[in-house]
Amino acid sequence: MSSDNEKKRAIFYMVMCALLWSTAGIFIKLLPWNPIVIAGGRSLISAGVFFLYMRHENTPFVINRASIIGGIATSATFTVFVVANKLTTAANAIVLQYSAPIFILILSTLFYHQKFKKGDIITVGITMLGISLFFFDELSGGYLSGNILAIISGLCFASMFVITGNANVESRASGILLGHLITFTIGLPFMILSDTSITTSNIMIIIAMGIFQLGIPYILYGMAVRKCSPLTCSLISVIEPLVNPIWVLLFYGEKPGFFALIGGGIVISAVVSWTIWSSKQERKSQDNSDVT
Repeated sequence: MSSDNEKKRAIFYMVMCALLWSTAGIFIKLLPWNPIVIAGGRSLISAGVFFLYMRHENTPFVINRASIIGGIATSATFTVFVVANKLTTAANAIVLQYSAPIFILILSTLFYHQKFKKGDIITVGITMLGISLFFFDELSGGYLSGNILAIISGLCFASMFVITGNANVESRASGILLGHLITFTIGLPFMILSDTSITTSNIMIIIAMGIFQLGIPYILYGMAVRKCSPLTCSLISVIEPLVNPIWVLLFYGEKPGFFALIGGGIVISAVVSWTIWSSKQERKSQDNSDVT
């Protein structure tokens, strides 16, 4: 019974994590700042939250190859995603970023010599089809650069997972903290030089982003992954691209295009299906290995 309760609690943590992640789009749209300033300010606050968590868990901060490269990939993810949100619709930005599992597959093959399976190749093709639909009704709306950046954000997101996923606990946590600090450093000159409107509402938004949209979710994910399988966590995280556009529609009035809706459905369906299929393939391979 205790194990079941722990599993349910972990699932709840992951649901809350995905829901908090999903508020990124509406916060970025409502905050009238340069996107680099938003990314830097958000990461400064989130760095403080994550540092306190590392202290609580007695996780040492280490500087090594894995943490540095992981920090660079994490910072690129944070920065490019915020800029993409300013240049395209929130729905486009988040769904295109969720092409990350496909990039994870490609990067793992290139750098860790993982072999392609037929199902992997089919999924890549279907996902690319879904992504291409985003450009049918967004080119005339001036969203081309934002859509491209959103795809690059997916590549950065994948790089972060591949690098930190193959690191130990200390290097992984240190890489995330470094990512926040690098992002803040990049944003600092823009904070000084750009015309940043300092109002009570703007300050409240950036604090909320740093604590609730980025800082706490990473802590919740760390707690969830202890009891939930990667499959469960990845499936629950699909809540983010589904809910993100709803917040923006309700509070900002931004609607995704017709082809973007179709493309988004294809991308999300392909990623979920591929995650389930690859997990079954891995489990089958382990079972065969145990038998032999």
